[in-house]
Amino acid sequence: MKTIGIVANGPDELIPDLDYYRDIIDIWIGADRGSLIILNNGLQLDYALGDFDSISQQEEITIERGSKSFTKFPAEKNETDIEIAIEKALELNGGRIYFFGVTGGRLDHELINIQLLYTLLERKCSGIIIDKSNCIEIVAPGSYEISSEEKFPNISFVPFSGNVKGLTLQGFYYPLENYHLFLGSTRCISNKLLLNNGTFSFNEGILLLIKSRDG
Repeated sequence: MKTIGIVANGPDELIPDLDYYRDIIDIWIGADRGSLIILNNGLQLDYALGDFDSISQQEEITIERGSKSFTKFPAEKNETDIEIAIEKALELNGGRIYFFGVTGGRLDHELINIQLLYTLLERKCSGIIIDKSNCIEIVAPGSYEISSEEKFPNISFVPFSGNVKGLTLQGFYYPLENYHLFLGSTRCISNKLLLNNGTFSFNEGILLLIKSRDG
């Protein structure tokens, strides 16, 4: 299984330093203007996909010349450029997909991009959305280890499904034991790990795990 990075055309100021992920990601896929962002970060653009309606003609030429594979789609289509990139990632046997440039800008785009993480979960693939202030994952029932990250010290658990049952947090500043987390509850916002590692588990529902930092 490969680790794949998908870069979309979200606001530049929210995109983290992609060079940090150079040794983590096996294949880079650019969705529309995200292709140009990959090239501008000095990374290998393996696949450039999309309708490229958000760039100039000269930028499109730059992308086509700089990519190993370039595919242009019509502007009027049923799938978003992100969905097209996801299908390519799954075709390439992607088991873990990092998303950049999918937050900020239009709220409808940001919300649906977060929901796409659930689509990946159903297809046995893990997805992670990362910007300069946030790292977002979606998790199914089970037990998990979690490590502290200096750049994302705050940890929140948000119900994605209606309710999450049996939530237990160990090694956290605010621990929990077999808690029933309701949709709309703020009980699990802005927690922190006491040491370098902790665990969380739950037995019913779907959770958003959000690591973040202020400012």
